[in-house]
Order: sequence, then structure tokens, then C-alpha cells
Amino acid sequence: MTGKYFEESGGGIARVTFRVRCESLGYGEAVLLYPDDESTRPIPLYTTANNYPWYEARSPIAISIPKPQDTTETVPESVPGKYTYRYGVFRAGCFYRWEDPSDGLNDGNVVDEPIDNVNSHTLPLRLLAYGEEYTVNDVLGITDKHPDIDHIRVPHSTQYEEMTMLHSTSRTDSFVKVKSGNSLSTGNKIKGSSKQESKKKVGFAPEPPSYHVGDAHSQHKKEPILLNSTDGLIVASVFLPVHLHRSPDGEWSADWDYEALLSMQTHLRVTRIGVVKWRGWHGNVGKDGSPEQGVPEEERYKVENCLRAFNCVPVWIEAVTLGEMYNGFCKGVLWPVLHNVTSVYSTRPDGGGGSKGPNDSFLQASSASGSANDLNVSETLNSVSSRFSEYSNDDVAMGTIHGDGGKEASLWAAYTAVNRKFAETVVQCFNVGDLVWIHGFHLLILPSFLTRRIPMAKVGLFLHTPFPSSEIFRTLWCREDILRGMLNADQVGFHLFEYARHFLTCSRRLLGLKYGMIPDESGGHNLAIETNGRHVAVTSIHAGIEPPILSQVLTHQNTLNRAGSIRNQFKGKVIFCAIDRMESLKGIPLKMLGLERFLNKCPEWVGKIVLVQVGISAFERGDDYVRTKKEIHAIVASINSIWPGTVQFQECSEAEMRLPQRMALMRAADVVMVTPIRDGLNLIPLEFTVAHQDALTEEGRADGRKRGLCILSEFSSSTRVMRGALHVNPWKISELANSFHTALHMSEDERMRRLRTASEFVSRVTTQRWAMAVLLDLKAVHKDADIGKYSGAGLGLGYRILGMDQGFNSLDIVAVSKAYKKSRGRLILMDYGGTILSNDNLDSLSRFQVATKSRKYTVPTPQMIDILKDLCSDKRNIVFVVSGKERHSISETLGEIPNLGLAAEHGMFLSWPTSNVVKKRVWETLIPDQDRSWRSTAITIMEVYTSRTHGSYIEETEMKVLWQYRDADPEFGYLQARELEDHLSNVLRSYSVDILHGGVEEGGFVEVRPKGVNKGVVSTHILKQIPKISTWQKVDFILALGDDHCDEPMLSVMRQVGRRALDVKRARNHEPPLPPMPASVTLVDVSSCDPFVSSSLRTFTCTVGKKPSAAANYLQDVDEVQEFFDTLVKVSTRDQKFYSSIDLRGMNGNSEGFNQHLPNVQSTMFGNLAGQHNIFQNQETISAGVTRSMSMGNFHLPSDFKKPAPVKISANLSEFLSPIEDGEDEDDAVFF
Repeated sequence: MTGKYFEESGGGIARVTFRVRCESLGYGEAVLLYPDDESTRPIPLYTTANNYPWYEARSPIAISIPKPQDTTETVPESVPGKYTYRYGVFRAGCFYRWEDPSDGLNDGNVVDEPIDNVNSHTLPLRLLAYGEEYTVNDVLGITDKHPDIDHIRVPHSTQYEEMTMLHSTSRTDSFVKVKSGNSLSTGNKIKGSSKQESKKKVGFAPEPPSYHVGDAHSQHKKEPILLNSTDGLIVASVFLPVHLHRSPDGEWSADWDYEALLSMQTHLRVTRIGVVKWRGWHGNVGKDGSPEQGVPEEERYKVENCLRAFNCVPVWIEAVTLGEMYNGFCKGVLWPVLHNVTSVYSTRPDGGGGSKGPNDSFLQASSASGSANDLNVSETLNSVSSRFSEYSNDDVAMGTIHGDGGKEASLWAAYTAVNRKFAETVVQCFNVGDLVWIHGFHLLILPSFLTRRIPMAKVGLFLHTPFPSSEIFRTLWCREDILRGMLNADQVGFHLFEYARHFLTCSRRLLGLKYGMIPDESGGHNLAIETNGRHVAVTSIHAGIEPPILSQVLTHQNTLNRAGSIRNQFKGKVIFCAIDRMESLKGIPLKMLGLERFLNKCPEWVGKIVLVQVGISAFERGDDYVRTKKEIHAIVASINSIWPGTVQFQECSEAEMRLPQRMALMRAADVVMVTPIRDGLNLIPLEFTVAHQDALTEEGRADGRKRGLCILSEFSSSTRVMRGALHVNPWKISELANSFHTALHMSEDERMRRLRTASEFVSRVTTQRWAMAVLLDLKAVHKDADIGKYSGAGLGLGYRILGMDQGFNSLDIVAVSKAYKKSRGRLILMDYGGTILSNDNLDSLSRFQVATKSRKYTVPTPQMIDILKDLCSDKRNIVFVVSGKERHSISETLGEIPNLGLAAEHGMFLSWPTSNVVKKRVWETLIPDQDRSWRSTAITIMEVYTSRTHGSYIEETEMKVLWQYRDADPEFGYLQARELEDHLSNVLRSYSVDILHGGVEEGGFVEVRPKGVNKGVVSTHILKQIPKISTWQKVDFILALGDDHCDEPMLSVMRQVGRRALDVKRARNHEPPLPPMPASVTLVDVSSCDPFVSSSLRTFTCTVGKKPSAAANYLQDVDEVQEFFDTLVKVSTRDQKFYSSIDLRGMNGNSEGFNQHLPNVQSTMFGNLAGQHNIFQNQETISAGVTRSMSMGNFHLPSDFKKPAPVKISANLSEFLSPIEDGEDEDDAVFF
């Protein structure tokens, strides 16, 4: 490198990432990059299953290059600079060999003799540009080819936002990402941004010639997300999709349950986890139940061995616990709620049905005792009153849904216990990189248990049931636990967007979370919920079936024979068939009523049609099953008594109506009826379509049957995908009756069009395609590989994963204390409410009372006041409390503390530190006093919205006007707030004001304040005034603390001030730059603060409470803040009290000087001796003229020295601690 060029241009760096293709490495071998510069350590390279055989350095290497004076100028070719390096192969952690030319051979040639002198790879520096990033692609062993370089464009200037807009939270629902990272930001673009973006290219270093083989733009394209055979998948469902068989000699065998949605075969490495169904698995054993209690414990190992060939892992759970979980909680509590049914009006307080018992309803008691005329009214009222009193005193809550005591508590305990068992099994089977896919409402809280154990796993949850509206779901006492459990997954899937929409609404209304569309890595957008700094993707994809499997069943001879038998049984009749579980949600009685009305209206069809109704026993539904069965038998008997043989009803178990039996019935039928009043995944319409696909061919229509039509309820999930079906409202009996008429009189062309439309979806969306689509979305979920990005918080089922910035840890008090002690010019900025005292805003009632001045503000504790006084008494400190409170409120509380600076209403009013606090505080404004006529206009408009939005109110302060809707309905309040925001923006556009809209998670408000006022602006203003209010010119220590969104501008700005000083220091030392600031930090231009900060500045930003923030660290609560400040006080005040042994030995040996230096301590080791004798005699002078003390063990005692009295030994810990004072710790100790 020519010295002249270096002298004229100065040095610079380019950042280079090295990649090498290593196909010859064996198992257990690794590759490292060795720069020829011996002062640089070797750099390890890594690979993954997707990237193999490419090995890549995890971070770029900073390479020094000459910096041209003109940014458009490259390094001249005459400059012979180059960067040389080699690759070394490690085996078992030790150096094994250098790269060899044979490593790069691909033509089968073999090098017989080893090569000792391996040439180095050469990277000409003239190909690199100052400040740019590159990727160098090498092949192991190939050193004689031109380097293959990819140039990665890095913009030289960052698009900073205006500091006055740091407080803006408007339009936070737009979910448009304007910065990198996981943070959601506003969708409003900065004015003129398009022009600035077009000008960014000016001044870029020219791109060196590319030597990359192939498309020049290929390196910029993101690789598509693919699922390959190396991907691992763990599928968790309550039951395994297998059938178990046990021979008489005790041997077990299994086969796939092909009806199960999760039994599909795939190219992925799948491990299925669940419970095996065997006799007595439900715990109902004994005289009336099963003779067994599931798989015998001594034979479980045989079942495990049997299922190993299927890659299935059984979860062993006690039968009674599993029965309480499945039949009790899942079917008795969750099932009705998920289907939008609540038992508020229950016939018995325990939520059960029946007509017997002391708690029967009043009507039942009336009917049982006789007619209304014979009823003794006074006796009945007394009876009802006594029952009500008895019920009120009962500690068991009403119904199995509306309480958390008694039986409900035990059912919930069983549910959590089963989910915990599943979590243990999943963790045992989990390998790094595996996807975890959870199915069904039986395992809704399983993600909460998994996030504790494997937080970096990508967890998906898919519900095959509907999801209720928020008004129904909120009746569950465990609603928050279930919602948080679902949100601990990375993806939540539903069959329909209708169900997903209810889930989004529940998350917003019950937990105050926001949702919207976020961009993904492939350039599209996904629907997601933002919770605790992370995004939960929400997917809605309807499942399908496997037509090849159904075709095999259809062509089986047994199926054909059974279908023919059914056709012969009802020869000459149009067969309507229906297969439903016997519960009220399936709407079987409504279907019968529709048939009855049709036959009354169209008697000509009597004897020409037949309805074959198959009822699947639903014992798990308890009383609902009994009532439904009784009602069905009654109405079937009624219809057949009028029109004999019209309804053929048969009840059977689920095992007796498997896929072959269903396909035979549907093949024989002409029309299928699926009319539930609320249903989730129902594959009967899809199976019926496959059974009649042959009707689309000429050969299939040869039988002359009018077949292939599906009558489908609009409340079933498949109604959204089966567009060819005849959709009906099962609640409308006339519409059901009309559907019979339409099906019987439909033309052949229309019937074929409907069948063809339905067949299109069945053929296109198969089970495998559905699963692959959901799993691709799950794999595409962005989850940082660094576990430090995620942190856990909460206890029990309230545990949740927080998406944090890398390095977001608890504040290191030791590091802060050391920096605090060494510094000479300190700036301490702290928030008021929520930081040095409990927050009034957490409780809605307290907030309203404070806003309406019906109660006083909370004030700091006396201990906190004393600590603030001690902090302010240190002349090296400038302490400011930056609050959103009004200035009269903060003056009453903190105005009498000497040398404490105050900033009120987010910095609009400033009171500088003063030692004279007897007089009234002097306040100045951050911005010039402006026209405030906008206040009356804003209040008038807000009053209109307050009158029509229940739960909203207006807050007025000296500076701002705020419309609060935190107590209003979340969605209506938000809509009103959006409308109010637009209204105010139009009316007040001529005034210099900011209109801010905070979301529900921030309290829900619309605020109007003077333009350019926020805590970020006032913090920089205070920093720039440091030379005027202190004896020192520059700050070398900054501490900023806050607790909510209003403090984020201050934390963001102060963190950038500290980062800027650190970057300058690293650049001076020729160190590589630090990674970019996290997305939670809003980038602003803080260069104006450079003259007021020291080059050795240490900055600490801290938020109170563990949550996503622009701060770098956190403290848990106000108590920790008080302890932390107390530590700083003791660190700064102990300098006059403490001396180490070295300090003591270095002092003057004469008694007077020694006594003068000693602190006034109650008890010291040599306190009595120092005044009488000089015991530090052993000193020597070294060549530099400095006196060095020798060992303290070598001092001389005078001859008249009397042995002191023996020291009393403490008998217990209390005696030992009682005489110790704060001043007796060693010099380097830190108080906590």
C-alpha cells in the first residue's frame, strides 16, 4: 500500500463476511479462517441443515482499506493492497490440517502426495469500497481463482425522524413496519420521504465489478420457505391417530386410523404425541363402566414398542384424570362455550339437567305438583325463597362454566395436569429446529408450559372447533389463562376467518392487544397479534380430505355390496341421508321438523322419499345426550305414525360408523343433509362429494339417479368452501322444508354445476396440502435464533414470553455504581409516577378520581424523598424529575428539595435546580408561549364525543387537553377516538398543536398539546444547558429511568446519545462498529449534543417493569428503584469514610498525621495503637522515589506494648451484625 495514498486519504474499513463451500469435511470436523496477519485470531465458520455445505462466519470482519477523498472514487489499481487468508480444518476441537487442493476437486482426481505449502486466498482491496459490506464466496482448497464477491448495499445515511415527533403514537393500528425489527410503527410516511429515498443513491461508493456467477440480483432475493425431509415436526393431539389391538396371548399391534385428520403420511420427520384409546381410558370403570382402566401399566412398554414403528409416542395419564379433563372440562365446559352456548339459564345450579333434585326450576316444581290453579302460591314462594337462600350460601359457583370453585376447580386442575404431562413428553421428543404443531381445544394451555422449557421452538396451535364471540368467551372464569396460553404459541390456526375474527376480538377486548397485517420475509403480509413485543400469526385455512384413500374405500367390494343393499332396501325412493352425533348442537330435531312440514305441504312425495338418519352416541355430552335422544325418538315416532317408513333412524357407536360404513351409506344416498346449528370441522359434505364424483361422467349418469347434492347448514365451517352445496338456515323450518322441495325438483344441469363446483375444492385442497400450507406459515414465523431476544415473565399460567431487544437484561447495579463513582459530571433523569412512586394510571377508578380532582395524587415515600435529597446534595449530580403531572402538583411534592430540577407536563414547563427553595419555584416554558385559543375549540369537540361514548371523560391541564376512553367499550371507544382524531386534525390544522392517539394498551386517549413537546426534546434541552447550570462543561455519566410509553422518547434519545459517544470511541480505536440500534429505539439526530458529552461518557437507560422498551435495561418495580438510588447515595458518600489497607500503609507514619487521616470510626483494627506508637516502620524507597509499603505482617511492636484484652466472640448472627455500621464495608463493596 503506497504511503502517499494512505496519507492523503486516511484509513477506513469495509465489512466482509466469508463463506466457504466444504463438501469434503467429515463428521465432527469444522473449518476456521486464518488471516495471514498473526495478530488476528482464527475465525470459526458455521453451517446449518439448510445451508450445508456452505460454512459462514456469524459476523462480518472489519478489513482496513484506504479511504478515498471522493466518495465516488475507488482505490487505484496501482495500490497493491491485499488481504490474504487460509482455511484450517479442526477435528474434535483441535487443529487437524490445512485446506488441501483435493478438497476442491470434483472430477474424481486424487492427489497422492500431500501438499505442505498451501497457497493463501487473496482478496484485492481495490475491489472493496469504504464503508460497504461484502460477502466473499470461496471453495475449500481452491486458491488460484479470482475471488467471488457479492456486494451488499449499505446506505450511508439513516433516515432520522424528527425529535419533536417522538411522542407520536397516531395510527398505531396500521401495522406498517417502517423500520427493521419486530416493532410495529405508524403508517404515516414522513413528508418528502420519496424524494429523499430517490436521492439516497447520490454519494454512494461505486459498486465494484461483480464476479458472482449467475444472476447479479440473485443474492438480494430471499430464499423461499420450504419443507424438506430434514425438517422435524412434533404433532401433539389428545389422541394418537392409531387403532390398538391386543391378542389373547398379550401381544399388541396397531394400524393407522385413516379417518383421523392427523394420520396423513408426509415426507417430513414426524413424531406424533398423544393418548392411546383403550378400554376404560375415560376412567368410567366399575359395574356400569369399563372393566379396564386403559392400557395395563405392566404392558405399557409393549405398546410403546408397538407404536415406535409408527413414530408415535404415547402419553400415559391416569384414567380418572383424563376422564375429568376430556369429558368434564373439555366436553362439559369448553365445548358449549366454543360453540357459542352458555348455561346461564340452567335447570340446576350445578349446570346439569334433569328434572329431579331439590334445586329443580320453579316451572318443573309447578308442573310436578299439579295445575296452576291448585298451586299454593305462598307455599311456593317460600319454597323458592328458601332454595335461593340455600343456593346463595353455597360456595359452589353457578354452573360448570361460571365459577372456579368446587367441581369446576377440580376439572380445571385435571385440564392443567394433562397439558403439563403433554409438555413433558413434547420436551423429551424435541430436537433443536423442530416445529411443534398442537391440535384441538384439549391442549389450549400447552404452549404456556412449552415456552418455559423450549422458548426457541416454533409452536403452532390449530383449533378444529369454532371460536366464540367475546361476549360468550368472557363467561369463562379461566378466560385469561386460556387466551394467554394460546398467545404463547407463535401461530394460531382456524378453519375459517370467522373463528379467527372472534379470537382477534377476544384478544383485543379482554387483553387489550392490537392486531393487524405485518410484512413477512417473503414480501407479503400476514395477520398477527402483537403481544409483549412479539407477533403471533393468525392463520385461517380450511382442511380437506384425501380423495385417493376414499376412492380405495369406495371401490372395495364390501362397500359396493353394502351400498347396493341399502339401495335395494329403499328401491324406488329418493334417499336423503344424515350422519350426526346425538347432541343438541347438531340440529337433528330441526331437520325432522323441516321434513314434517315438507310432507304436509307436498303430500305427493309421501312414500317416495326416505330420510336415513344415523345418530352417533355422544355419551360424553351427558344430560344433553339424554335429552336429545329422547326428543329424537319422540319426533321420529310422530312422523312415522303419520307416514310410516319415512324416517329410518338408527343409533350406533362411533366404532360402528367408520369410514367404510359411511362411504357405503353416502354412496347409496342421493342427497346428504348436514344441518348443525353450530359446528366446527365437518368432513361429511366433502366425503359425500367424493362418493358421487363419478356422476360428472357419462358412465356415472347412466343409472339415471338424481344424486350428488348436499344440503348444508350455513353454520357449518364447510359452508364457506362448499360453494356448490344448497345452503340453509337450520333455525328456519320453512327454509329446511323448502330445501327438500328444491333438491327433488332441481334440474340436471344445475345439479351437475353444483357437484362440479364442490368437487373442485375437494380435489384441490387435500389434507396434505392443508397441512403443508399451515406448516409453511409456521416455519416462516420470524423467531430470532438468539435466545437472549426472548425473556419469560409471570407465574403459573400467567407465564408469557416477552420479545426483547438483544441484551435487554436487569440493570447491572455494580456496573452502574462503578461508573457513577468514577464520573465527575452526572446527569440523572427520572420519571415521576411509576418510577419513584406507584402509578395512579394503573387503576381506572384511581385515574378517573385524579382526573376529576376527587382525590389527591399519590406522593413518594419519605424514604424516597430523603434519597432524592442525598442525590441532589452531591455537587457532581444534576438531577431532574421529568413528569407528565401539572407543575403545581409536582411542586407540592418535590418543590422543596434543594438542587432538584423539575420538568412538568412532559417538559413543557421547566424549573432549574436551585439551592434556595424557600421562595416559590421559578418556571419557564420549553417553547414560547403561544395562542391557546385552540383549547376551547378542542374541549367543545371532545364534549360531543363524550356525550355519545359511555365511559369516556375529558382531562384538562395547563398545557394539554386529553379525551380518555379507557373505561369505554374498547372497540367502540377506538372507533370514536379515530373519528375524533380526524375531526380535531381538520379543525385545528391552523394551530401549532400535536394530536396524539394512544391505543388501548396505553390507556386509550386522544391528546392535544402544543407542538414539539415531549420528554425526548426536554432531555436534550437539559443536556445542552449543563455548562450554564454546573461547574463542569461536559457530562460523563447519564442515567435515564422511566416506566411507560410517555418516557420512551427520553429513553430513546439518551440511549442514542450514549451510543454515539461509544461509536466515536470505537472508531478512534479502529474497532468494528456495533450492530444497529434495536427497532424499539426511534432514530433521531442527536449530533447537536456532541459538544456537551465527554468522550468517556457512560449511559444507562432503564425502564421500570420487564417489558419491551427503548431502554437497554430494566428494574422490576419502584422498590428496586429506591434500593438502586440508595446504593448510588452510599457509593458517593463513603469516599470520606473508608480507607483500604494500602491507603493506611501509604499514609505518613507520624501519629498526628495518621490520626488526622483516620476517619472517626467506632471500632478499627489499629485505632488504639495508632495514637501511641508508629507501627508502620517497614518501608523502602524504590528508584522512582516512591515509598512502597511492605507486608503489614512485618511491623514491629514496642517493648512496652501490652496485649489487648481478648475480643468477645459473637454468640449468634444478631450479635455479630448489631455493631456493624454502614461505614465498615470494604472499599470495593456495593450496597444493595
